[in-house]
Amino acid sequence: MEFFSALTEQTFLQNALIAGVLASIACGLIGTYVVVMRISYLAGGIAHSVMGGMGLAYYLGGSPFIGALIAAVVSALIIGWVKLYWQEREDTLIGALWASGMAIGVLFISQTPGYQVDLMSYLFGNILLVAKGDLWLMAGMDAVIIAAIALLYRPFQAVAFDAQFARLRGLPVNFLYLLLLCIVALTVVLMIQVVGLILVIALLTLPAAIAGHYTKTLGSMMALASLLGLAFTSGGLAISYQPDLPAGACIILLAAATFIISAIVAARKKPLETEAEA
Repeated sequence: MEFFSALTEQTFLQNALIAGVLASIACGLIGTYVVVMRISYLAGGIAHSVMGGMGLAYYLGGSPFIGALIAAVVSALIIGWVKLYWQEREDTLIGALWASGMAIGVLFISQTPGYQVDLMSYLFGNILLVAKGDLWLMAGMDAVIIAAIALLYRPFQAVAFDAQFARLRGLPVNFLYLLLLCIVALTVVLMIQVVGLILVIALLTLPAAIAGHYTKTLGSMMALASLLGLAFTSGGLAISYQPDLPAGACIILLAAATFIISAIVAARKKPLETEAEA
């Protein structure tokens, strides 16, 4: 009750809640593709390489958000090319990009003259520091993501479930795959403000994974994942408020606990359904 009372009075809490809503929309839509296509490790490589772009932007005196966005898109294209054309070295190269992105970011930030950056806020996020300008930027990125999926829902669906069949139908599978990875990159940057680089993959995948236990279509999975993301972000905020705990960590722990319970329920339910069908 103390949280809800403060929510009516504190602007920073209102901004945090709105940021959670915007992030939940993106993670519900794109996280579904990540889970269905089983590319969470690719998304992890993109997320951790973002640190290099942010560090370089700080060093050059630019916007860390723009640096993160450019680094995410470039990394998505590199990782996508490796996945498509050099699969035998895929895991090694993605791991190298993952580690080097973090190292480059730390190096540039440490060499930025006269300016010390709190790395913890980027590694683990701080949703309570989201400003109104950030909200407008997040809303714009959400709009781009929604528009892309609305226009290319069926082609993306074909690539996600059966790339070979999509290729036989004449769809530009490689282009669609790279475009989808770029949208994943946008989503990663969008959620850095909420939970940070380290925890972003959990928020991107856990709501969609839980939704997959209870839905049978891609659209319904997206809708449920978005609602679950909203429940986790708002619930994590409420849990963290009174004891003054890190909001990002509470959001992820709530999502993880829900996933474990859901996985147990789904595992017990499956044998019963099999017996009923028999």
